[in-house]
Amino acid sequence: MNKIIDLRSDTVTKPSKAMRKAMYEAEVGDDVYKEDPTANELERYAAELLGKEAALFVPSGVMGNQICLNVLTQPGDEVICEKDAHIFHYESGSPAALSGIQLNLVEGKRGIFTPEQVEPLIRPTSAYYMARTKVIEIENTHNRAGGTINPIENIEAISKLAKRYNLFCHLDGARIWNASVETGITPAKYASYFDSVSCCLSKGLGAPIGSIIAGNKDFINEAYRVRKAWGGGMRQVGIIAAAGLYALKNNISRLTEDHEKAKLLAKFLNSFDSVSIDLDSVQTNILMFSPKKKSVEQILTECRENGLLLSQGAVGFIRAVTHMDVSFEDIEIAKKILEKVIG
Repeated sequence: MNKIIDLRSDTVTKPSKAMRKAMYEAEVGDDVYKEDPTANELERYAAELLGKEAALFVPSGVMGNQICLNVLTQPGDEVICEKDAHIFHYESGSPAALSGIQLNLVEGKRGIFTPEQVEPLIRPTSAYYMARTKVIEIENTHNRAGGTINPIENIEAISKLAKRYNLFCHLDGARIWNASVETGITPAKYASYFDSVSCCLSKGLGAPIGSIIAGNKDFINEAYRVRKAWGGGMRQVGIIAAAGLYALKNNISRLTEDHEKAKLLAKFLNSFDSVSIDLDSVQTNILMFSPKKKSVEQILTECRENGLLLSQGAVGFIRAVTHMDVSFEDIEIAKKILEKVIG
């Protein structure tokens, strides 16, 4: 059977032999009692990496984002975010369902909005009949925009705006590691502008399960309570925490390879008149392209029949995500399949 090349997402990565060994050998305890030494070490190491007082291991990125928003808000509050934000499109209506909060959407460019766009959306504190603006949320890198990086100068300016209006800032940093290796800006520098941060371990870093949230000690103490209330309090969690710890210590710098793979594939696609792609948006490990002659569904089906798995992005777009389980040789094979399908 021919190999299937899976570019649907970097969530499909599987733990390496070295990561599995770390999991097998992990020392464990009851994490609900805060007695799992491996989970404790993961949280300590992640907090240091992100420049925060404390961190908490959670089962998923959605839970990470939603715990953060819950702790920062009260029911009836409002969160400002970009119109294509993950928390709006891909988290099952959780802001409303779990925390009783609503989202106010900003029309960004490549997933990025400016302080000038945000300021008019901040509700007057005197307007008791309106939702209370409480949080500005930024996604970096931006998934639905194609892995774009929010400029650090823009983030700093939005942080200053938030402070002026006494608002919180939350970072959906599911792929902040990708932004960091591409720009050379440390995760701690990015995180310094935010009250809360959520970061995935199970995407490009290759861990099978889990995310990290980070903030000050009071924030994490409350996040710990919410995690338990939502069923995220696991017991001998060191078995999977060990994978996250291994990922943070060994798999961040190699993300540059995934970026190179994505750019090679994007340049190849740009040579065809039958598709449209914005090369400037291909900044990390995600690329989006839109077909001109065939439908999205037809291309996805034909690629799958030839051994290449892609996914649908925003409406009218096909998404490809490079990762550690797809080699440069696999990218060459993917090119041949794509040429056959769209050429």
